[in-house]
Amino acid sequence: MDIQIRKAEIKDAVKICGISCNDPGHECDDLLVKNRLKNISPNRETVFVAESGGEVIGSIHAEKYELLYCETMANILGLAVKSEFRRMGAGRKLISAAENRALENGIKIIRINSGISRTGVHEFYRSIGFDSKKDS
Repeated sequence: MDIQIRKAEIKDAVKICGISCNDPGHECDDLLVKNRLKNISPNRETVFVAESGGEVIGSIHAEKYELLYCETMANILGLAVKSEFRRMGAGRKLISAAENRALENGIKIIRINSGISRTGVHEFYRSIGFDSKKDS
């Protein structure tokens, strides 16, 4: 399967919202997503989408995360892939795009928060090299 990664555009808002509502189960509003995409702060955050056959099948939203007591990190705020496209490499490619963007900005640590009940997602993150530091 051919999966391409690109920066998200405002026209992707409805698809991003649909994927976020239907698959991870978040409540979502097309207009809110559209406004958020319009107001992305490029120095602080980035959004990528995965496409296959011209269809948006996933997205990732990451931000620069700075704390007083540790190195600057990239914080994955959201990752979602349409259920019928999972286990085909889209999630891995989206994470890789976020990692590359972080490295371009001198950031060497990636942080992900994921609900403790989302065991399948945790397996995915472990399979691509992430480890669990704490439960909360």
